[in-house]
Amino acid sequence: MTTTSQALGALKASLDRMPDPAGRAEAATLEAELAAVHGVGHAIAVSSGTAALHTALVACGVGPGDEVLLPAATVIMTVSAVTAAGARPVFVDAAEDGRGMDLADVVAKSTERTRAIVPVHLAGRTDGLLDLAAYAQSANLYLVEDACQAQGSTTRGRAVGTVGSIGCFSLKDGKIISCGEGGYLLTDDATLAARAAAYRTHWLTPAPGSPAASRRGMNYRLAEPLAALARHNLKGLDQAVARRREQAHRLYDLVGDTPGLTVHAPPTDDVPNGYSALWRVDLAHSRGFSARLAEAGVANSVGTHRLRAAHQHPACQDLSPADCPRAADAVDRMLAVTLQQQTTKADLHRFAETIQREAKTWAEGR
Repeated sequence: MTTTSQALGALKASLDRMPDPAGRAEAATLEAELAAVHGVGHAIAVSSGTAALHTALVACGVGPGDEVLLPAATVIMTVSAVTAAGARPVFVDAAEDGRGMDLADVVAKSTERTRAIVPVHLAGRTDGLLDLAAYAQSANLYLVEDACQAQGSTTRGRAVGTVGSIGCFSLKDGKIISCGEGGYLLTDDATLAARAAAYRTHWLTPAPGSPAASRRGMNYRLAEPLAALARHNLKGLDQAVARRREQAHRLYDLVGDTPGLTVHAPPTDDVPNGYSALWRVDLAHSRGFSARLAEAGVANSVGTHRLRAAHQHPACQDLSPADCPRAADAVDRMLAVTLQQQTTKADLHRFAETIQREAKTWAEGR
């Protein structure tokens, strides 16, 4: 595992080698390495995961008057990317089992204004992704994967983020591979890649049918020092994914068959990256239980970061969202325990003991 001092040393060495501090040598090389690692034609480095999503949607031609289907069980950042593109987010309910997007609801909510579908791989999970991809292709819709939590996950042998038209990733601290802040897009479509590259730098580079400076864009460039750090950490991607998976499985074993908790096991053909250890909570007032765990030192999505279904989020009420009851229930009952590369075995034992103790106490009503 890379230490902070090793990473900083590699960063300094990379910066010392830069012939042109104002250029993009590190970011350009990072893009080539990301494309090679993921087995795609193009990678575009940007300043954040949210910037990746926004840029991807713009590259797909999403704009005012368009609608984008996305799961109600998502983080607010995904919604913000859609509205930043000028489009209207349309929230889709969860499937009957609470996992992934309900394909029937996707079909029902598709209209002539629908331009794209954005599945969100929370906790590295990809439930129903290939079915969504098949529908998107049949309906001539773009599929933009929000894979910000899914570096290293696979579904039926395919790398997550390479299934749709574009895959979007985050390099923020806490992700499997990080550089403090940043993101990137993956695609095999040369036109989409060119549009994304143009948009992230004020359209100062040309794209097919749109000469340089012919459109407005954004400054979503990834800073060279961060690109250098990302390149260093990318070398350890396989080891980082293996470590996170090992941490998740160890925590599952330590927590065991604790009453009120059911491991959220992935489908047989999916191999999640272990971004978070994931359970369904079948205790009364499940959100309160997750909040209690956070107070007791077990960081988790609902209790610590206050994750809630997007249609219930205060910032989404101006969108007049439809009710998505299965998604709301799934999020409320989600216990996604935050794991980090630096999480130790002692930490995992402490997490497990706390979860077991608090679940027992909660069930007894004390």
